[in-house]
Amino acid sequence: MFCVDVNCLFPLRASNVLYNILKTCYEHKQYRNGLKFCKQILSNPKFAEHGETLAMKGLTLNCLGKKEDAYELVRRGLRNDLKSHVCWHVYGLLQRSDKKYDEAIKCYRNALKWDKDNLQILRDLSLLQIQMRDLEGYRETRYQLLQLRPAQRASWIGYAVAYHLLEDFEMAAKIVEEFRKTQQVNKVDYEYSELLLYQNQVLREAGLFKEALEHLTTYEKQICDKLAVEETRGELLLQLDRSEEATEVYRQLQERNPENWAYYQGLEKALKPEERQKLYEEAWVKYPKGLVPRRLPLTFLTGEKFRECLDCYLRMNFSKGCPPVFTTLKSLYHDKEKLSIIEELVVGYETCLKSCRKFNQNDGKEEPPTTLLWVQYFLAQHFDHVGQQTLALDYINTAIESTPTLIELFLIKAKIYKHAGNIKEAARWMDEAQALDTADRFINSKCAKYMLKAGLVKEAEEMCSKFTREGASAVENLNEMQCMWYQTECALAYKSMNKFGDALKKCHEIERHFVEITDDQFDFHTYCMRKMTLRSYVDLLKLEDVLRMHPFYYKAARTAIQIYLGLHDNPLTDDNKEHQADAENLNDKELKKLRNKQRRAQKKAQLEEEKKNAEKEKQLKNQKKKKEDDDEEIGGPKEELIPDKLAKVENPLEEAVKFLTPLKNLVKNKIETHLLAFEIYFRKEKYLLMLQSVKRAFSMEPSHPWLHQCLVRFFKGVSDSKDLPEAVRTVLKQEISRLFGESNPQNFNKNYLSQHSNSIPHRVAAAKMMFYLDPSSDKMASELATAPDESLTGRSITICTDVLEALREGNLGDGQQKAAEAYRAACNKLYPHTLAFMPPGYEDNATSTISANGDLSAGEHDDMANDM
Repeated sequence: MFCVDVNCLFPLRASNVLYNILKTCYEHKQYRNGLKFCKQILSNPKFAEHGETLAMKGLTLNCLGKKEDAYELVRRGLRNDLKSHVCWHVYGLLQRSDKKYDEAIKCYRNALKWDKDNLQILRDLSLLQIQMRDLEGYRETRYQLLQLRPAQRASWIGYAVAYHLLEDFEMAAKIVEEFRKTQQVNKVDYEYSELLLYQNQVLREAGLFKEALEHLTTYEKQICDKLAVEETRGELLLQLDRSEEATEVYRQLQERNPENWAYYQGLEKALKPEERQKLYEEAWVKYPKGLVPRRLPLTFLTGEKFRECLDCYLRMNFSKGCPPVFTTLKSLYHDKEKLSIIEELVVGYETCLKSCRKFNQNDGKEEPPTTLLWVQYFLAQHFDHVGQQTLALDYINTAIESTPTLIELFLIKAKIYKHAGNIKEAARWMDEAQALDTADRFINSKCAKYMLKAGLVKEAEEMCSKFTREGASAVENLNEMQCMWYQTECALAYKSMNKFGDALKKCHEIERHFVEITDDQFDFHTYCMRKMTLRSYVDLLKLEDVLRMHPFYYKAARTAIQIYLGLHDNPLTDDNKEHQADAENLNDKELKKLRNKQRRAQKKAQLEEEKKNAEKEKQLKNQKKKKEDDDEEIGGPKEELIPDKLAKVENPLEEAVKFLTPLKNLVKNKIETHLLAFEIYFRKEKYLLMLQSVKRAFSMEPSHPWLHQCLVRFFKGVSDSKDLPEAVRTVLKQEISRLFGESNPQNFNKNYLSQHSNSIPHRVAAAKMMFYLDPSSDKMASELATAPDESLTGRSITICTDVLEALREGNLGDGQQKAAEAYRAACNKLYPHTLAFMPPGYEDNATSTISANGDLSAGEHDDMANDM
C-alpha cells in the first residue's frame, strides 16, 4: 500500500486526536472509517479548505476506486496549499496508482522542493526512477538516502546497485566492500552469503577475474551456496587460463551430477582438443548408465567413431524405452552424413528386431517386444522430420496396432498429420490421445492447441475447462492465469476465420500481460533490497528491459500488425448494407436460400449471446461475492476490450505502430520485424522510413523473397510519387543506387529472377512482382510460379499453398481458376495428406469430426468447415 508522510497533515494541536485516528485507519486500510474522520475534520469551518486533509481524503477515495473524486479533491487541496510537500506527495501517489510514472516523478520533485530531506518521498522517488530506468537520477536519490541514513543496509545496497546498473562495476564493488566491513558475521547467515556472491558477480562483470577468485577463496566458508562457489570457481579458472585447476574443479562437479551438460563443456574447454574423446571414454566407464556422456561426443565425432558411439547410445535408449531420444538427436540432422548414419542404423535395428528380436543377428541377448515399438516410434519421427510423412504414418500405424493404449504414439501421429498439412486430422488424433488419459494436463493442452489450429475454438475452450477453476468461464480464467499460448493460438484461429475483432482482443490481452509483468517488478525494488537477493534482482531488471523479445509477444504483435494492415487495406463494412446489396442481385430461389441462411446465423448468434450473457452474469455474481468478502477492494476496473470496437478502429496503422515499436527496439535481429515495418510505412507513404526498413532487412538477408517484393514496390513508389520534396527524392535515389545498384523495378526484378531461377520461393516472389509491374504478363507470371520442374529447390507445403492462394486471389493475374485447379491437382500428388490440396467437395464427403466433448461424431463436419 502507498505510504504518506502524514505527520504534517494537522499541525494544530486541537486536531491531534483525529489525526492519529485517521493515520491508523489509513495504515490499516480502514478507508471508510478514515473518510468519516476526514468529513468530521472538514465539517469544521476553520478547516473546510485545509489542503492536506483534502489531499488525504482524495488518497483514501482513490484506494476505494473512486478516481475522479480523488483527483478533484487532491487538486483542490493543492490549490489551497501549493507549498505543502504532503499535497504534492499525495498527488504523486495518485499518478503512480494510474501508472503515470513520469508525472508522479514530477510531483515528488515538487514535494522535495518544500521538504528536501523527507525520507519517504525520496524512497518513493527512487522506486519510480528505477522502474523507469532513470539510472542517473536513481543514483543521485540513493546517494541522498545514504547521506540521511548511513546506518541502514538498504541505503548502501541501493547505492551500489545504482552504480552496477550504470556499469561502473569497480565503484559498485568498492561500495559493497565498504558496507561488508561494517557487518558482523554469524556462523550461518544467508543474507551475508548472498551479499558476498553479489560482490563476486560485480567483480567478474568488471573483468577483475583474479580479484574475484581471491575473493571467492577468502570468503567461501561464509557462503551458504557451495554449488555456486564451485561453479564460479571453475568459470574463473578458465578465464585465467589455469586449465589444470579448472579440470579438477569440473571433475568434482561432474561426480556431483554426471548428467549436467555444462560440466562436460567446462571440461572440454579446460582440456586440449585431442583429449576431448578420452574425456568421454573415461566417463563411459565411470558412469555406464549415463546418457549425457554418450550424447555429447556425437556433436564432434564423425565417421566410424560417430557410428560406434551412436550405436551404443541408441541401444541404451531403445532398451530402456526412452521417448525423447529423437528430440535429443534432432540437432544433428543438419549434417547429411550423420542423418544417413542415424537412418541406416535404426532401420537396421527394426529389420533385425522383427526377424530375431535382437539389434543385430550376432548379439547374444534378445530384446523385449517393447524395444521394437520404440524403434518404430523413433522412425516415425525421423521420417516425419525429413519430410516423408507417408512413410512416417506407416511406422506409427504399425506401432499403434501393436500397442493401441500408448498415448505417445497418438501424439506423434497427430504431429505427423500437422506437418503433412492436415490439421483437422491432426486434431482428431490428438483428441484420441487425450481420451486415453483425461487427467493428463499436458495432453489436454496439446489437444486444445491443435483444436485451435483447426478452427475449433469452442471445443478447445471446453477442453481447457477441464483444468480451469470451477464456477468461472474458462476463457476468463485462462486470461487471468496469463495463459499466453492459448491466447496466441486463439488469435491466429480467429484471424483465419476472419473474426478480426476477436483476434485483436486476444492480441491486446497478451499486450496487457506484458504490461502487468513490467508493473509487477515494482514490488521487488524494496523486497530484494530487504532480503538481499541481489543477484536475482539484477537479473530481473535485465530481463524486464528485454521482456518484449519473448516469442509470445512477438507472435501476438506480428498477428496484430498483420490484422491492422488488412483492416487498412479492406476496412470492415456495415453488415446490413452488405446483405442488402447482395439481396438486390439475387433471384427468388437464391434470395430464399440467403434468408434461411441469415435466419440460421441470427438464431445461432442469439444462442451464443444468451450463453455469453449467462456466463457474464455468473461471473459478475462471483466478482460481487469476492468484493463482499474484501469490501475495501483497491483500484478500478480495466477498460473492456470490445471486438467490434477494436476491428473498426479509426486509424489501424497507428495501432499497428504501437505493436511494432517494441519489436524495432528489441527484435532487430529478425528480418520479419523490418519487413512488417516496411508494410506499415509503405501504406503511410513514409519513404525515408521505408528506406530505413529495407536497408536493415537487406543487411541481414539480401535475397529474401519478401524483401524482394518490398524493394520492387519501394522503387516503383519512389519513381511514381510526384509529391516528394526534391531533397528527399535526391537522398532516396542516391541511397538506392549506392545500396542496390539498380533503381529500375523491372530490371531489378529480371536480375533477381536470373540469379535465383532454381529456387521456388524466389521465383514466386519474382512472378508476383512481374504481374504487379505489368498486369499483361499474367500468363508468364503464372507459368513461372507453377513450373513443375522437379530440379527446383525450396519446394514445401507452405510455399505451394502460398502459390495456390496467389492464383486464387489474383496476385498472379485475373481469371486463373483453371491454372489454380491444375496446380492444386499437381500438389495433391506431391502432398496427398495436405488439406489445402484436396479436391473440391472433399470436406463435404468427410464423415466425422470432433464434437464439443472430445468424442468422434458424425454430421458436424459442415459446421466446422463453415467456421473455418
